[in-house]
Amino acid sequence: MKISDRLNAEFKIVLASASPRRKQLMELAGLQFDIWPSDKEEVITRTDPKEICMELSKQKALDVASSIRTFNDSHRELTTDTDIIVIGADTIVAKGGTVFGKPADEEDAVRMLTELSGCTHSVFTGVTFVFSGKDGRTGEYSFYDETKVTFYPLDEDEIRDYVETGDALDKAGAYGIQTGSAVFVRSIEGDHYNVVGLPVARVLQELKRILEY
Repeated sequence: MKISDRLNAEFKIVLASASPRRKQLMELAGLQFDIWPSDKEEVITRTDPKEICMELSKQKALDVASSIRTFNDSHRELTTDTDIIVIGADTIVAKGGTVFGKPADEEDAVRMLTELSGCTHSVFTGVTFVFSGKDGRTGEYSFYDETKVTFYPLDEDEIRDYVETGDALDKAGAYGIQTGSAVFVRSIEGDHYNVVGLPVARVLQELKRILEY
């Protein structure tokens, strides 16, 4: 039996994200899941990009897991006992010592893309699993994946033309590799889907290893 089929049969899976890209990737993996976005304010206490993305993914997953437990305790007539996996994820871009999240506005997006032009940067996605067993046991596990992306040199006009489409504003580093900014990319080293927002094959492999399937 495929890992995705076993997960679907044995767990209620919850994605702690409203990202349409992550939703598509989870569906691509054959997972059946509910979407329960976290509305917790992000708090960054780390400086290393690897640790930042894992810290943020953990905050999201723990927040949603806590909300689910509260809901289930208050609405027992509406719920059934089942093991739950909450999956939280957060993607950031880093170049040198600079970390790029989502741009604040169009000018911020232009600034980010100008800094990334003609250079190699890293895309980090942190992923956290929070397990809540029907027997009351809980657990958590975090990891990150890194992909190196190199851009061609970009001129101001092509940067502004892309930013004006609106595609840049909800994405780390101000670009979506699966959309219009694909033409910026000279090379990729690592998982393409990690740049999109979720290293989905790694997610399945980590779950397989942890749960000993």
